[in-house]
Amino acid sequence: MAQTEEKPELFPLIADVVHKTHAGDEEDIDARPLEEIESLCMQCGEQGVTRMMLTSIPFFREVIVMSFRCEHCGHSNNEIQSAGKIRSEGTMYTVKVLNRGDLDRQLIRSESCSINIPEFQLVLPPSRGQLTTVEGLLRDIVADLSVQQPLRRIQDENAYAKIQEIIDGLKEIIADDEEGEDDEGKDRPEKRELSKEDPVTRAITITLDDPSGNSFLEFVGSMSDLKWNMRTYERSLEQNRQLGLAPPAEDTGENAEDEAEQQSGGLNEEVFEFPGICSRCGRPLITRMKKVSIPYFKDTLIMSTNCEDCGYRDNEIKSGAAISELGRRITLKVEDRDDLSRDILKSDTSGLSIPEIDLDLHPGTLGGRFTTLEGILNQVYEELTEKVFNTGDAGVIDVDDRAEFQEFLRKLKQVKNAEIPFTLILDDPLANSHVQNLYAPDPDPNMEIVTYERTWQQNEDLGLNDMNVESYSGDDTKDGAPESQGS
Repeated sequence: MAQTEEKPELFPLIADVVHKTHAGDEEDIDARPLEEIESLCMQCGEQGVTRMMLTSIPFFREVIVMSFRCEHCGHSNNEIQSAGKIRSEGTMYTVKVLNRGDLDRQLIRSESCSINIPEFQLVLPPSRGQLTTVEGLLRDIVADLSVQQPLRRIQDENAYAKIQEIIDGLKEIIADDEEGEDDEGKDRPEKRELSKEDPVTRAITITLDDPSGNSFLEFVGSMSDLKWNMRTYERSLEQNRQLGLAPPAEDTGENAEDEAEQQSGGLNEEVFEFPGICSRCGRPLITRMKKVSIPYFKDTLIMSTNCEDCGYRDNEIKSGAAISELGRRITLKVEDRDDLSRDILKSDTSGLSIPEIDLDLHPGTLGGRFTTLEGILNQVYEELTEKVFNTGDAGVIDVDDRAEFQEFLRKLKQVKNAEIPFTLILDDPLANSHVQNLYAPDPDPNMEIVTYERTWQQNEDLGLNDMNVESYSGDDTKDGAPESQGS
């Protein structure tokens, strides 16, 4: 048999790139993992050098890292661009910075990503791509805001004071030692070295909002990190236009009217159709909705979207009944492959957990799904294997954490194939989730359903504490008797 030649990997891992850099001969230009190109310096007009590296980021995807430096004037710059395609949905990452270890989280910002720090009322508009850490981002913000401070102090004292307050607050968080450099040595021995477990002086929240889905904020350990959250959303038509995915407004308006006229007479008695705009390509499409009665449960609305132009498909499940007064927790003990064929309805407010493998998905992670148990486990496995590479960069991800996550994926694969018994728990505060009872109408011996009263925080998260359904005018009498109206 003829031996097949191994093709060189186009996007090697950062760890492999570093290894080749240290192991290779400095004089051997072809062996270098970096591409060097002469380019014009925009500061002095002389020729500088741009270095490009194709690599893959652990827990993310392939990227192109570029760095420019001019030896004549010393100007330098770096940028990162995604080498993959624009995702079908936008992503929003949120992380709580509570201790100094959170400042080391890796951060990838694409050119379409905006950053929000609500504690300082600070919003960073989309800018150039960047590969850094949370601490590096905060230091860049301090450096950028400090450039024009002397001029602001003369021209606008009020603006200077507000921006200086932000700068001082960020310096406290990153524990900048600029002030300590002016002190004498007698005070320095009293300072101890800060550890990753030490709390920051001021807790902040950092949110990355990227309509293209090409940004990333690192989690610690696994996706169940309590200080980390990721959610996806459908892009608006305006966001698609900003990304160049949708045609101008004049074209979409005419096409939508023509499509609506063609579909106006084809409504089905059971399936309702609504014209809309595709979130991926911006072309007109039809969203179909049908009301389904699930046996021994409640009415449910199933919505399906299909774009004939780009092939985009999406489905969503919503409850068609009133909000339940109690929450519901469903516990299913899975013992063999027959249980994998059970129908399962997971609402977007339901959490999913499997204690045997420490799997814990927060509400909203997978959205609303109506499928089988095997189908939803396959989706969880595909989502995790897509987000996390099988191998990672030792300089960014700890070796023990990577081995632990590989072991977790191995157990998850056994679970989705029913090779080991496990317990599935659906916890839905709105009681809109359902697992098929194979013994209906008799009780299922492998399934336990518990109703519970929602906590105040759960009602607050669902927006139920401020909901008033008894008196919109707020003029109820204390005794509960209706007020008499004057003639």
